[in-house]
Amino acid sequence: MKVRALVVDDEPIARAGLERLLTDVSWIERVGEADSGRSAVESLERLRPDLVFLDIQMPGLSGLDVLRQSRHVPHVIFTTAYAQHAVTAFELGALDYLLKPFGAERLATALERVRAALGEPATSATVDRLTEALAHGPMSRLFVRQGAAIIPVAVADVAWLEADGDYVIAHAGGTRHVMHVSLNRLEARLDPRRFSRIHRRHVVNLDYVTGFKSLERGKLVAVLRDGTRVPVSRTRARELRSLGA
Repeated sequence: MKVRALVVDDEPIARAGLERLLTDVSWIERVGEADSGRSAVESLERLRPDLVFLDIQMPGLSGLDVLRQSRHVPHVIFTTAYAQHAVTAFELGALDYLLKPFGAERLATALERVRAALGEPATSATVDRLTEALAHGPMSRLFVRQGAAIIPVAVADVAWLEADGDYVIAHAGGTRHVMHVSLNRLEARLDPRRFSRIHRRHVVNLDYVTGFKSLERGKLVAVLRDGTRVPVSRTRARELRSLGA
């Protein structure tokens, strides 16, 4: 059976471009389009699609408002032209998105993620994830992918964070959770009273730090509850030593 998809975007060119790309996807049937948030709510209720491509920024009602007002809950791929704050929010919320303009290859990546999740029912948790990820101030949960599922990880359970190229690894309860987001952007959403940047690649949860240990040649490491040693940069080591660490 084909997946029934609705395209929602207030820009005619964007709608036409996406619909053109979708004609090459054999397992998707486009069942309609909407050019505003209000018409999107009506179309969702009337057409009840399996999947909606939803522009996050629209006049009247935003994409988030559309999901809040709709009783029908489809799988969602968000589209946006805003590259920084919005994209960080999508990554922190483990939400599928397309950054405009996009081509067939980027669309295929997003569709494969959705296709893997289509056997599971869509839930209103999408709204909760995006609401928290878009909010200002420290996050209380991170959302990570585990196979086709999305699971929440309490920020308080994260002992330390490690940058790995374009990804961040969150170490929590002996498990490594990988997120496609920069450490700088993730750090900006953490409580600075609890989390400290001790190295360009490492942020530690101070609640899990039992102390700092000096090594040879002036090196310093943070020692965590489980015995893990996280390197401290030379600059940060000098700052900590000046405080009597």
